[in-house]
Amino acid sequence: MTDEITFDQFMAVDIRVGTITRAEDFPEARKPAYKLWVDFGDEIGERKSSAQITLHYTPEDLVGKQVLGVVNFPPRQIGPVMSEVLVLGLYDGDGAVVLLTPDKPVPNGERMC
Repeated sequence: MTDEITFDQFMAVDIRVGTITRAEDFPEARKPAYKLWVDFGDEIGERKSSAQITLHYTPEDLVGKQVLGVVNFPPRQIGPVMSEVLVLGLYDGDGAVVLLTPDKPVPNGERMC
């Protein structure tokens, strides 16, 4: 377990839902990954990301999938890609990432509550 945080600290992390509009192989990445474009609605818009999720997903599987992402981290250079959002996931029993997704459709840009 990690150190406790306050509710205000938790609320400072802006986690929103978005829909993957495009996914491509990312051959320049050090570990197998995809380049993702995620639509977070009118307020935030589309953001790019890199995600090491190749064991459970193909690019075709990802388009149209809703995911959760942290939208208020500063952009980070990952090889030739400027990652603008941290897409969230969990490790499965083998160490591969499984995406965090809502179990029902929700409007893009909705904030986690």
